[in-house]
Amino acid sequence: MGASLPALQITADERNELEKLVRKRSAKAGLVMRAQMILMAADGFSNAAITRQFQCQAHVAGKWRRRFEANRVEGLSDEPRSGRPVELSEAVNQKVVMTACATPRKGLSRWSVRTLAREVGLPQARVQRILRAHDLHPHCLRTFTFSPDPEFKEKLLEVVALYMKPPENAVVLCVDEKTGIQALDRTQPMLPLRAKKPRSWTNEYVRHGTRTVLASLEVKTGKVIAHVKKRRTSADFLSFLDDISQAYEGQRLYVILDNLNTHKNQQVRDWLKLHPNVSVHYTPTHASWVNLIECFFSILTRQGLQQSVHKSGKDLEKFLKAYFAEYNKHCEPFHWTKGPDKLQRIIELTERFQNANNVTN
Repeated sequence: MGASLPALQITADERNELEKLVRKRSAKAGLVMRAQMILMAADGFSNAAITRQFQCQAHVAGKWRRRFEANRVEGLSDEPRSGRPVELSEAVNQKVVMTACATPRKGLSRWSVRTLAREVGLPQARVQRILRAHDLHPHCLRTFTFSPDPEFKEKLLEVVALYMKPPENAVVLCVDEKTGIQALDRTQPMLPLRAKKPRSWTNEYVRHGTRTVLASLEVKTGKVIAHVKKRRTSADFLSFLDDISQAYEGQRLYVILDNLNTHKNQQVRDWLKLHPNVSVHYTPTHASWVNLIECFFSILTRQGLQQSVHKSGKDLEKFLKAYFAEYNKHCEPFHWTKGPDKLQRIIELTERFQNANNVTN
């Protein structure tokens, strides 16, 4: 095996020129890719790593490295070719970009490279390079929900302040329920992990009822207190609040909750009057992402529930209690990283949505 090549030596001016080329929207996709290759080589990446990054032929990274060493930035340009030159003008680039960003034709829910290439009449490889150069991903889909809460900004910043600057000598708890956890049994035994073979199970399952988890997350330590119930009722929630209050007896508690009916009814208000050391802070409507307990529920789903098998509801309940006990042995603090400055964009977009839809107090 040959020795690894040293990092490619480039000047500050050359790096600046290459970075400008990468950012230039009108630049040819092939030229942008070559500039990115040279920048990676200058950062110490091997030819093999560059080849994997751009999914190109093995010799391509070495070719453009040699061309750059010989002729510097000018060496990245295409050499004259025989025959009719390929015409890839800015108009062609714009056509691909505009088509990719538009609604697909009837019968399609999204564009693929193949359907997009067929639509614009270009080779698939060329369309793919244009999409990569403009950082467009027609196959990806993200979700969002604007909050209709007229007090969105105030509630959001109040909760974030508790995360980032909690009051002294107080405990900040995130509380919520995870409902409808199914006790699923498989109709055939699971096959264990083996070399080159992942664990396997049949896609046929048997339902054995559901359970609901009521949980609180202590932001400072990551410690979780949880109840496992068959149902989600006001009585269950008040019982859980009693358990939390006893667990942190004598301490000031700031409890973060969502707007579920069992969290805001008269019984809860009466309970709070009897427990003056506990204050409740509600997240904005349709903004469950603000509650850090959702991060723990995601961990529970991925680590505990996705590949578990339970022959009864009681079996699921035992598993959940064992999981919580094990989790608390190794729990770590939860750190909120988006301060008011980073949240300003979503606040502005939410206010714009509310104004457009006449959301008022």
